[in-house]
Amino acid sequence: MAKKSTMQKVIALDLNPGKKMYFASDLHLGIPLSRDVERVFVQWLNQIESDCQYLFLCGDLFDFWFEYRHVAPRGHVRMLGKLAQMADSGIQIFAFTGNHDMWMFGYLEQEIGLKLFRQPQRFIVNGKTIEVGHGDGLGPGDKKYKFIKRLFACRFNQWLFARLHPNFSFGLARWLSRKSRIANGTADEKYCGNDKEYLVQYIQNTPAELRADIYVFGHRHLAIDMKIGNAHYINLGEWVNHKTYGVFDGEIKLLKV
Repeated sequence: MAKKSTMQKVIALDLNPGKKMYFASDLHLGIPLSRDVERVFVQWLNQIESDCQYLFLCGDLFDFWFEYRHVAPRGHVRMLGKLAQMADSGIQIFAFTGNHDMWMFGYLEQEIGLKLFRQPQRFIVNGKTIEVGHGDGLGPGDKKYKFIKRLFACRFNQWLFARLHPNFSFGLARWLSRKSRIANGTADEKYCGNDKEYLVQYIQNTPAELRADIYVFGHRHLAIDMKIGNAHYINLGEWVNHKTYGVFDGEIKLLKV
């Protein structure tokens, strides 16, 4: 029996003339020196604001994020303030949880007004179907990570973690961040070939008649722009080292700041 899809109902978006959709992923704010990443990202938000109608934040915006009932993570106020200002001006912001910031529980939705997704989501824009997500856990293989993700997504385990004092839990997270791959400058991944790239396999294994026209993912830390049959696959890369992003104005493009 085929596995039931967790994807939500397709959302139709109207893209106004002269306006664009922008996509960014994997800022990993919170790692050492991430203040520089935040500064460049806010500058980029300032630059795109005039023609941006929809902004997609495709996961791992933060290297660690956990919301206690009455406590939210400190820091990142420049970016959060800018996002709030953009949302207040009428720009619609869609955010996707990643494997580093899956513990978002509503704070950013309430404070900024963004729309949060925990699974890939399809949109219809200008007659094209665009599937957007972080990309973690899709495709075959990677069973160890998929098991760990289920543990982290378990509400009981989240409740247990929330019993830890924030000074301890966030201190532990900062210690782990200093040891992460991207924090140590080794995030420049190599393409592993179509038969070993999980997201390529995910698209290839989707029946042609059910495929989206465009796929936009993050997670991989490698900027990818390729065709898979009739589908166009964009991986957004990351902002710590390369600062790449996607833009859609009727056609999808992968660009660098």
